[in-house]
Amino acid sequence: MEHKLKLWMKGDWAAYFGLLANNLTNLLTMVSLLIFVVGFPEEIVYGRIVPGFGLGIFLASCCYFVFGRMLAKETGRLNITALPSGPSAPSIFTVTFLVILPVYKTTNDANFAFSIALVWCLFEAFILMAGAFLGDTLRRIIPKTVLLSCLSGLGLLLLAMNPMLQSFETPVVAFIVLIIIFLNWFGKSPIFSKIPTGFLLLAAGTALAWGFGLQSPEAITAALHTLGFNPPEIHISSLISGIPHSLPYLASAVPLGLANYIFDLENIESAHAAGDPYKTRHVMLANGMASCVGAFAGNPYPVTVYIGHAGWKAMGAGLGYTLATGTSMLIISLFGIGALLLAIIPVVAIVPILVYVGIVTANQVVRETPKLEIPVIFICLFPWIANWALSLANNVLSAAGTTGQAVGAEVLAAKGVYYNGLIHLGNGAPISSLMWGCLAIFAINNQPLRAVTAAVIASLLSLFGVIHASTVGFAQVASMQFVYAYLMVAALFAVKYMMDRNKKEINTDKEAAA
Repeated sequence: MEHKLKLWMKGDWAAYFGLLANNLTNLLTMVSLLIFVVGFPEEIVYGRIVPGFGLGIFLASCCYFVFGRMLAKETGRLNITALPSGPSAPSIFTVTFLVILPVYKTTNDANFAFSIALVWCLFEAFILMAGAFLGDTLRRIIPKTVLLSCLSGLGLLLLAMNPMLQSFETPVVAFIVLIIIFLNWFGKSPIFSKIPTGFLLLAAGTALAWGFGLQSPEAITAALHTLGFNPPEIHISSLISGIPHSLPYLASAVPLGLANYIFDLENIESAHAAGDPYKTRHVMLANGMASCVGAFAGNPYPVTVYIGHAGWKAMGAGLGYTLATGTSMLIISLFGIGALLLAIIPVVAIVPILVYVGIVTANQVVRETPKLEIPVIFICLFPWIANWALSLANNVLSAAGTTGQAVGAEVLAAKGVYYNGLIHLGNGAPISSLMWGCLAIFAINNQPLRAVTAAVIASLLSLFGVIHASTVGFAQVASMQFVYAYLMVAALFAVKYMMDRNKKEINTDKEAAA
């Protein structure tokens, strides 16, 4: 190259602040969910999870920086823009609400919930690494509409619904933040466009919360005492102890891992279209290995490629912004600065951002789904709706000091609450959503043999209690009705295939006779 490759360009400043705001938002979201929603001990959150969280992002950022330099040398170009990195936002909610929360509430053992969450992340990382070699095959097997529809349910029900309810509990703060989101991230004419929107949202929400007396100076004083150096520790024993008990919770990692792979692939292709042709296998392996290291260091949330490469490139960003963001996140995580930030920035300033993430997740499938396949979106939503309603019902019953079993399914049904239906449809929602999406799309597109395969797989999953059951177990009494039902569905699709084939043969004979 005639000129020396610059490691920092003028456009890196804007990209750095934008990406850092995004990563900080996810860090604050993760901390607030674990402490205020789950009730997880702060010593585990700040002492184990947060340091590993920062380490995972830092490692992925280093890899992306190196990939950018390699690409610059290969192409001889000086205007290469590094890929943006950060934690998988959907995974923050999935592992929190589908793994940590139910395990902790059931066992009241934070260390046990922590160990199972680490196994979940490790399994997710393996999916990402396998995707580097098998991803295209998996994408051919599972229709994209189904995969995105499953994730839309997660986005609306797990990401957006509770934050929307929280927003309406504190409208004097949340409404302004929501409208800024509508203007800047949904609209075509942003307000205060020169200020990175992530910082604008946090600043506006924080100012309003303090102005209305919703934040306490004493919380800042308490947070100052949490500052200190917390290096990442190796948690091999926690991983090993969680493996035998993790199977019921690994179901949620499969569709999310596949979806993360597709989103990563789309972001890599977006970078390619913008002129930076990164190698898919390198990027996916880097994500998987960074997530693995993060899991061993105590972080249950995998890392991924962030959306926005084309935007950062348009700003004139180069390689430095990604490395600077990863380094900043590592420093913030190691020194416990997150607790201080959470004392200054209120949770209610963060939750509207989660509404946006949920809407965008759901909107993606709407944009990319062919008109004929639109019913699949809503079919995939039902298990997620049941999952959310089941959690809500159980929490209400628990607050009243009872359970659904104690009250009785018949009593609840008389009040319009079909509790058994919620149990069967809501449990295993990530996988059952996937299976019903496949059954629907194969029926719509008249692919009966593929539907037969999907129904048989669903029957096997039911047989082992992976879907439609509260716990994993072989041939449970309540699960057998689903085993038989799916086998009958498989038989129906087999009949449909035979009828289609006979009809085709008759039409062929008529054409030959004519």
